[in-house]
Amino acid sequence: MDSPLLAEPGAVPAEAPDVGVAAHYGDPYAEQRGIIASWGVVDASHRHVIRITGRDRLSWLHSLTTQHLEQLAPGASAEALILDPQGRVEHQLSLTDDGEVTWVHVEPGAAPALLEFLTSMRFMLRVETGDVSGEYAVLAILGKDSEAHLAPGAAATVRNSFETNVIVPRAALADEVAALRGAGATLAGTWAHEALRIAAGRPRMGLDTDHRSIPHELGWIDTAVHLNKGCYRGQETVARVHNLGHPPRRLVLLHLDGSEDRLPAHGDPVRLDGADIGFVGSAARHYELGPIALALVKRTAPVDATLLAGGLPAAQEVIVPPDAGANVQVTFRRPRGDLIGRGR
Repeated sequence: MDSPLLAEPGAVPAEAPDVGVAAHYGDPYAEQRGIIASWGVVDASHRHVIRITGRDRLSWLHSLTTQHLEQLAPGASAEALILDPQGRVEHQLSLTDDGEVTWVHVEPGAAPALLEFLTSMRFMLRVETGDVSGEYAVLAILGKDSEAHLAPGAAATVRNSFETNVIVPRAALADEVAALRGAGATLAGTWAHEALRIAAGRPRMGLDTDHRSIPHELGWIDTAVHLNKGCYRGQETVARVHNLGHPPRRLVLLHLDGSEDRLPAHGDPVRLDGADIGFVGSAARHYELGPIALALVKRTAPVDATLLAGGLPAAQEVIVPPDAGANVQVTFRRPRGDLIGRGR
């Protein structure tokens, strides 16, 4: 479903995994600066939207995910994970509940597998699920002044510490963006969004994760995991790492050597002294920091070591510290802070 915003002047289509929306509208650096100076809107209509109804929806999601959801207040937002039996991340959900419906948005292409799992776990509960991506679309609103502005026709609003996501009728997508731009928003593409996300140290499912990723490695333990809730699949691994051990890897922000006109590709090896110690997740060019990337590296790699990321020299900035877990009380670093100032 190509976005109507691809018809905007200067729009350049994004590549996978962001096919269907614009990478930028002519100047991704100006788009970043506009967001940082005030606020902006990013077309995220390629993300999938799931709607869950029924009296048992919150208690059901509570039992399946890492998050405490059974008493989620109407209008509140949450991030949650679904783990496999070994505690590895299978799905990452951003959600809100309006008192009658739970709205969930996930990465492009992630809805079918998530819905298949949810359907298999429904049993006799009063719950109905559906992929409504054809009817609803996601917009990302971010920047220091974004809190004062929401899409006028939003069906739901999902907040976190980095951005506000509004779910709007897909047929009204262009009109909603026009209203936001009329209120002063900078229209930005995925390149600007990714640069700011990476600088904020926020991992993205499917790019900064692999089939072995566990919550502690990515800093999701402080945003998407409730450590004092009841049993859920994979909880044993979360509890064991949190109380007794350390995760094998840690998420790190890489400041890349900018002397070469290229970025490392997703999956490129990260090396130290000739040995592979991890992989590059996502990379982008930041208007102020230059080329940056997120990577998962071995926990034991010295934090002050210069690494090679896809052959490019890279200095580290800690996001998940080496002593994460083992009941160490750690506030995970977000290198460039929160764009909207707080999460829910």
